[in-house]
Amino acid sequence: MEFPYMEAVVGFMILMYLFETYLDLRQHAALKLPTLPKTLEGVISQEKFEKSRAYSLDKSHFHFVHEFVTILIDSAILFFGILPWFWKKSGTFLPLIGLNEENEILHTLSFLAGVMIWSQITDLPFSLYSTFVIEARHGFNKQTIWLFFRDLIKGICLAIVLGPPIVSAIIVIVQNGGPYLAIYLWAFMFVLSLVMMTIYPVLIAPLFNKFTPLPEGELRLKIEKLASSLKFPLKKLFVVDGSTRSSHSNAYMYGFFKNKRIVLYDTLIQQCKNDEEIVAVIAHELGHWKLNHTMYSFIAVQHTVIPLQHLVSFGLNLEENLSAMNTDPWYSAYHYSHPPLVERLAAIDAADKKEE
Repeated sequence: MEFPYMEAVVGFMILMYLFETYLDLRQHAALKLPTLPKTLEGVISQEKFEKSRAYSLDKSHFHFVHEFVTILIDSAILFFGILPWFWKKSGTFLPLIGLNEENEILHTLSFLAGVMIWSQITDLPFSLYSTFVIEARHGFNKQTIWLFFRDLIKGICLAIVLGPPIVSAIIVIVQNGGPYLAIYLWAFMFVLSLVMMTIYPVLIAPLFNKFTPLPEGELRLKIEKLASSLKFPLKKLFVVDGSTRSSHSNAYMYGFFKNKRIVLYDTLIQQCKNDEEIVAVIAHELGHWKLNHTMYSFIAVQHTVIPLQHLVSFGLNLEENLSAMNTDPWYSAYHYSHPPLVERLAAIDAADKKEE
């Protein structure tokens, strides 16, 4: 009797879905709390809290629906053998355009093209609703429908240009890797990550956003002074027009060795009351570098392999972006790479009490 591999995979997916839904329900309950956490009393206004609460609950409701539909579709695709069936069908398409269906690379590219089209179609309604209903309802969306689809088309074109050579290289490595296959694949993906981190900010990101040098002035001097104090090799300082798509804001850094760059969202500059607030955000990002935290290597891959993700999400600035203020500790531990504000303030209070 053969091991029911596919049933086991579907069962594991459903178990993970149930576990994550349980955490989501805990978080949803935390979001429904009508009062500010004690650590935020006097720091955040009641009006700001109510806006944050409404936004977070809207996103939470949407998340439940999106995840439920996703698990249904993914489970059905695996359980009913849709992928093997589509693999065969994608091969029969090739002779129709004069290509050899026995060529594994062409067959794989045909298969992946179909999968990409399917994923675009099924996820498009959710992306549209998230952007033009939820984000717009709370004053964050700045995109036009034209800009949304223009970014989508650009992303698809990038996938068409960059996807085939990457996929072809992986297949060749698999075909010829032999006993050292895992090492060859690791080396290829490592080099690919470095290449994408190099070309993404220079060649790809400008296709979606406009990057301009930060003008000379007090803000630039303060950021350069901060970078110098940390021995951060700042080469260039840019402002990106994130306001054309969203009012969310933040800053990020990238680059290798002595060629580091910092990018500020124009919304960050617009929303902060003074230069010190902007410098504080930069200090947070430089703190990751100073402590040797992981660089943003997967951002480039996401923007080229998953064309629907046409705008980098670098996290939210609490005061203006209405991120959740009441958070469940289990949910936070599982999902957040950064502790939420309440946990940070609690840690600071605990440290202060310890010193006293």
